[in-house]
Parts: sequence; C-alpha cells; structure tokens
Amino acid sequence: MGTGTGAGQGASRRTPVAVQASDPISREGAVSQLRSRPEIELREEYGSGTVALLIEDTLDEAALARLRRVVRSEGARAVLVVGTIRETELLDVIECGVGAIVWRREATAHRLVQAVTAAARGDGDLPADLLGRLISQVGTLHRGAANRPGAPSLGLAPREVDVLRLVAEGFDTGEIASKLSYSERTVKNVMHGLTTRLHLRNRAHAVAYALREGYI
Repeated sequence: MGTGTGAGQGASRRTPVAVQASDPISREGAVSQLRSRPEIELREEYGSGTVALLIEDTLDEAALARLRRVVRSEGARAVLVVGTIRETELLDVIECGVGAIVWRREATAHRLVQAVTAAARGDGDLPADLLGRLISQVGTLHRGAANRPGAPSLGLAPREVDVLRLVAEGFDTGEIASKLSYSERTVKNVMHGLTTRLHLRNRAHAVAYALREGYI
C-alpha cells in the first residue's frame, strides 16, 4: 500500500504510526490526513516504538480491551481519538497507557500530528477540559480512599511533586526546567525515575497517580 516507503532518507526523523478505527471511513480519513505529513511514517502493524492512533466514537469494554492490547501486549504508545468519554472511563483510559487524547471534532491533521509526536516523546497531551475532569475525578477517588487506613504509598520526593504539579498545569519539559531552575535533562531524569519506580506508563498516568495519592 506504499506505507513503508519512508525507510530511506529522513526516515529516522519520522514517527511511525499505525491507525486503527472501528469503521473504515474513519480509518481512511485519518490515514489521508497523515499520509502527506513529512514527519509521519504510516505503518500497517503496531510494535515497539510505533504510535497507535486509535479512533473510537464511544468507549465500551471492547474498545478498552483494544487499548490495553495495543499498549501492553504490542508495546505501542497510544493516541485515542474519541467522540465522547464518560467520567468513569477517563481514568481507565489513562491507566491503560493512553497519554494523548483528541476529540474527534478537533481531529485536524495538525492536531493529530501534535498528539502523535507528544505520545512518541512520552509526553501527555490531554484537552484542557479533560484534564480538569481527570483532576476532579481523581480528587474524588482520593477523598474516598482517605477513609481507608493502611493504604500503601511508595511516596514521591519533593522535586518529583514539583515537576508533576507543573506537568498537570500543562507545561512542557523546557518550561518546567525554566520554572524550577533545573536543566531539561534533570526534568527528564526526574520523570523517568518516578515512572520507572512506580511502574507508571507515561506523564498522564504519573499525574493521575500523584492526584490519587493526594500529592497535588
């Protein structure tokens, strides 16, 4: 289908993307938007290092199962393009390993590329309204858990909390480094250290963890 022809000059700078949709029209629409973008290399299959662009209208158990399989079994990073998402599904999606979410109504070629490149870097990319709902939901979960004594917590260091608070506010690595007077390498090392130690999948999952545990 010509999707693997970018292996030559400049391919190392391109992000490999595999598109999966619940209907063929949605899939072809996303493929046609991304095909002409020089920073994207379309692929037919998922794998380590590939970004999976998953398009769903709504989320049901089958859709969540697809998300888990792509991220956990096939090792891909995931971007979810979705029409609607319920409060009860939002944390499930984040904990599946989805770091970037795009509303279907906002899924222009530019927005898709933005989300895909963020996911490839391991960064989060959530719409502002969804981030607010995530904060609200996890805060509710944390207040409910506060009544259960003895819940284990692995703990976050103060500078990890500082970094995660700024991640939750939407700042990128460079902005966080500037605000905290750290190098960008230090910020990346902090994020890598805490996500590895706590077995978190990406920045969005780390923010959800910190909110759930009451750190931010």
